[in-house]
Amino acid sequence: MRLFAYEDVSDEQKRQAEQRFCKALNDALGDAALVLPVFTMYRRLVALHGDTPSADALSSEELELFSQWQAAESAALTAALGPHRYMGDAEFDIRA
Repeated sequence: MRLFAYEDVSDEQKRQAEQRFCKALNDALGDAALVLPVFTMYRRLVALHGDTPSADALSSEELELFSQWQAAESAALTAALGPHRYMGDAEFDIRA
């Protein structure tokens, strides 16, 4: 995972934020091997149903995965950027 920060941060600060993000995401999903498949399915659901699909548009399994990813990503952003993560712009790129 790579952090794209729009504020002046050192390479070391970016590296540490990336590590915190990865660890929190892995912890929230239960295993690092789940990150990419869960993220891929989440993106597929967003493409089909939008960022805030109604609960009846998704199966119970899809809704669980959708909610699980959102909670994991929120926890990872808080771990990486701190509680004031909305004050600055930053983006993590998740790829295989």
